[in-house]
Amino acid sequence: MATEIDNIFDSFDKNTIFKDKFILQGNYKPYEILHRDEQIKQIASILAPVLRGEKTSNLFLFGKTGTGKSLTIDYVKDELLKRSEKNDNFKLKIISLNCKLKKVSDTEYRILAELVKKLGGKVPDTGLPTEAVYNKFIELIDSEKQLIVLILDEIDQTVKKISDDFLYNLTRLNSELSQTQICIVGISNDLRFLDEVDSRVKSSLSEEEIVFPPYDALQLQSILKKRANLAFKEGVINDGVIAKCAAFAARESGDARRALDLLRVAGELSERDGSKSISEKHIDEANNKIEKDKILEVVRTEPKQFQFVLYSIIKLTEQNKGEPIFTGDVYDLYMDICRKNKCEVLTQRRVSDIIQEFDMLGIIHVRVISKGRGGRTREIKIAITPEVTIKAKAIIEELLDYK
Repeated sequence: MATEIDNIFDSFDKNTIFKDKFILQGNYKPYEILHRDEQIKQIASILAPVLRGEKTSNLFLFGKTGTGKSLTIDYVKDELLKRSEKNDNFKLKIISLNCKLKKVSDTEYRILAELVKKLGGKVPDTGLPTEAVYNKFIELIDSEKQLIVLILDEIDQTVKKISDDFLYNLTRLNSELSQTQICIVGISNDLRFLDEVDSRVKSSLSEEEIVFPPYDALQLQSILKKRANLAFKEGVINDGVIAKCAAFAARESGDARRALDLLRVAGELSERDGSKSISEKHIDEANNKIEKDKILEVVRTEPKQFQFVLYSIIKLTEQNKGEPIFTGDVYDLYMDICRKNKCEVLTQRRVSDIIQEFDMLGIIHVRVISKGRGGRTREIKIAITPEVTIKAKAIIEELLDYK
C-alpha cells in the first residue's frame, strides 16, 4: 500500500496539467470582466454620486447564479474606493456581506453583529438583545461624517430565513443618523424577490434594478478560453473540450461559475488518471460529479423549511415504493415534521413554491395532473439517483427530531 501511495504522490509531483488552478476558482478576481460592459457602466453611473458624498438610490442586481453579479459589483467597488482615496472632504466605506453564510444569515442579530465586526466593533455572537446590537451598529456608523455603501449578497436569504422587517429597518436607518448616510446594494438570484416583500418595504427602498442576463455558449467559450490560457499548461486541452464545457453550462442557464468548475474538475480528473491532456470524456465525468456534489450542497445549506419539505418527499417516495406522490400528501407529512421539530408551519402555497424550486433545481420532477371536476394537483417524482437520495436523507436526518 505504501508503494501505491508513493506512486500517486510522485505522479502529482510531475503536474503536467495545471499552471495555476486558482484562476478557475470562484474567489479569483479577473483583471478584465468579459461581456458585462453594459452592467458595469450602469452600476458606475448609479453609484458615481457617492464620490461627492451624496446618497444614491438603493440598487438591486438580479440574475441567476454565475451571471457575474458579485464579480461586477466588486469591480466597481474597487474603482470607487481607488477614486475616493483622493477626496479628503468625506470618508467613503463600502461593506460587503454574504447573507447566505450560515453564521450570518440565521437571525437579524447575527447579521448586525457581523456588520459591527466589519466596522471594527465587537459584540458577542449571542447574548445581547437585538436592539442593543442595532444601537451599537448605529453608534459605530454615526461616529463621524461618512457615506456607507452596504453590499448585501444573496439578500433574499435574509427575507426567507428571517423576515423583510430587517430590510425595512435598514431602509429607515438614514432617518436616525446625523452624520452618516447609507445606501444599499442588494444582490439576488431570485428575480421575483422584491415582488414578495411587504409593500411598505418595497416603497421605502426607492430602488433601481439591473438584471444580468445568462451568458450564451459563445460568451462562455471566450470566458473559458481566457481563463484556460492562464490556468493550464500549454497544449493540454484537447479540441472540443472548451466548446463542450460551454455547451453544458449554457444549457444550465448560462452559469459561468459552473463552466469554470466543470473545466477545473475535468482537469483534476485528468490528473488523477494520469492523462497528459483533458478530453471530452473528462468533461462528461466532471459533469456527473458536480451534479451530485451540487445537489448535496443545496440540501446542506437550504433553510430548515426547505429541508423539511424535501425530507417529506423522500419519505413518501420510499413508502410508495417509487410511485408518484402528490402535493397534498407532502404537505400533510411536512406539517407533522414541523410540529415534531417545534418549527413554524408554512402555508400550503409557500410549500408549493418550495416544491417548484426543487423542480427548477432538478432534484424532483413535477407534473400537473387534471382531476376533472376535482381540480388539478401536482404529481412529484424524485429526479436524483438513489445514491444521492440516500445521502441527502442522511444530511437532513442529522437535523431532525423525526426519523
